[in-house]
This record gives sequence, C-alpha cells and structure tokens, in this order.
Amino acid sequence: MGFSDRGYSSDQGRPFMADWTAVMTIMVVNIALWVANLVAAGSPPISDFLALQGDLPRHPLKVWELVTYGFVHSSVDPWHLIGNMLGLWFFGRVVEDILGRGEFSRFYFTAIVLAGLAWLASVQVGTRDGGIAASLVGASGAIMAILAVFIWNYPRETVYIWGVLPVPAWALGLLLIVFDVQGAADRGAHVAHVAHIAGAIFGLCYAWQGWNLSRIGDMRAWLSRPRSRMRVVRPDDDHDAATPARRGGLADDEALQEAVDRILEKISRSGEASLTQAERDTLTQASRRLKERMR
Repeated sequence: MGFSDRGYSSDQGRPFMADWTAVMTIMVVNIALWVANLVAAGSPPISDFLALQGDLPRHPLKVWELVTYGFVHSSVDPWHLIGNMLGLWFFGRVVEDILGRGEFSRFYFTAIVLAGLAWLASVQVGTRDGGIAASLVGASGAIMAILAVFIWNYPRETVYIWGVLPVPAWALGLLLIVFDVQGAADRGAHVAHVAHIAGAIFGLCYAWQGWNLSRIGDMRAWLSRPRSRMRVVRPDDDHDAATPARRGGLADDEALQEAVDRILEKISRSGEASLTQAERDTLTQASRRLKERMR
C-alpha cells in the first residue's frame, strides 16, 4: 500500500476549511517564518530570536523558546526546511488521521518541548561553556516522533529514501536512529542528534503505551463539574467513571446520555482512536439500550 492509496484527495463538495489539517497549519507557519526571516535579513535574524538558546537555564523567562525553536529553520540552508516539511507532509498526515487533529497538535507540541529539553540537557553537560554559545532551530525532533508513530502502525510500509531507494519503514527508522546515535557520540557535530533521539523515543513510547494527551483536559473538565450527592454503592457496582450505572431508570438514562455526549465531543476533538475501552463500552451500552426501546 502506497501513500497514493490513502485517499488524500478532497471532496469538491465540501468547504475548503473543512479539509484544513494541523499538518497544513504547521507547514504554513514554518514556511512563513522562513520567508519572513529571509526577507527581513536584519540583525538579529528572526530565527536567532526564536531559537532555543543553550543558556536558557540562566534566562528562565525565555521558556517560550522551548516551543518557538521548532518553527524556525536555518536561513542559509533551505534543505533544512525542505527536509523537515517533506517528512511532516508524508508521515504527519497519516499520523494525524490516526490521532485526530486535536490530539496530533498536542502530540506535536509535546514532542518539540521534550526534544528541546533533551538537547538543552546535553549541551549543559556536554560542553565546556555550559551551552552558552549553542542554539537549536528546526522541527526535526518532532518529525522523528511522528516517524516513530508511523513506523509503529505501518512498519512494513514502503518508503523511498531520496525518492529512489525503496525500503520498509522500520528499516528507515533503524537507519536514522543508528545515524543519530553515532552523531550524538561526536560532540563536534552541528546536527542536534540528541533532539532527534529524544523525539523518536517519545513517539515510540506514545504509540507503544497508547498514550492520549487529551486526557489531561478531560481530567480538568471532570474536576470542574459539580459533584453529585453521595449515595451508597455496593461492592459489585461499576466504578468506572466513563460508564454510568446500569440499573435502569430516569437518573441512569440521564447519566448515560451525559456520558455519551462527552464521548462524542471527545471524538470530534481528538478522533475515535483517542477513546478508552471504557468509553467504547459506554457507547455500546447506549446503542444496546436504544435498540431495546425501539423494539
């Protein structure tokens, strides 16, 4: 199965913005900043202002650099931007289809921050000046995280190195990791290999453990909801927060409807893949109860 088989052509009958994805937004921001940096050609360049500086621990108020560095690229090497954007385009769209637009955005930003933190730690302990003269730009760490999730889901998918050499996705991932490990051992290298490795590890753990970053938001919403009155619960009652009581009755029907509404909202926000097994069971229960009423 190739990338052309995945059905990325848009339906002409749908509004344009309905097909707008997180991948497209990220690409537009990266390209716009690169062009702005090129046009401005000022001192200091925009990329220097947004880059992650190795002396960030000495300037904690610039913590925003842990995000902004991932959206700027080298102004003297256009292939830095082109390579990352191609990786985002080919692999990011597939991963966004799996995770949903909201969850993909959270995943991408988290990967940028974690890759930046790993690089920052490496220059603090791996350079004599504590990273004062070092800086980091580029989305490579996040792209490696995306690639890891892609490989986890499609390890045998054929990809083309430089557009000509066909290899399975797992082989490409292995090749890149070996290259980065060797590069990380060479402290004189200018490529942020440590950030690449950190991004790949995060992506692998995310896919392996089935993490879902939207649950942080779900917990906040759960804490902000008014608490219901206390009631006596038997030991054999279902304690799953995502599944309401199953004894029937008006109160239980209302609780089930509220649970279904929350789950449907989560699907629209993060995609069906973000659902837990308990939430899937709740939808099954609601469907079964609706069928019983229609008999």
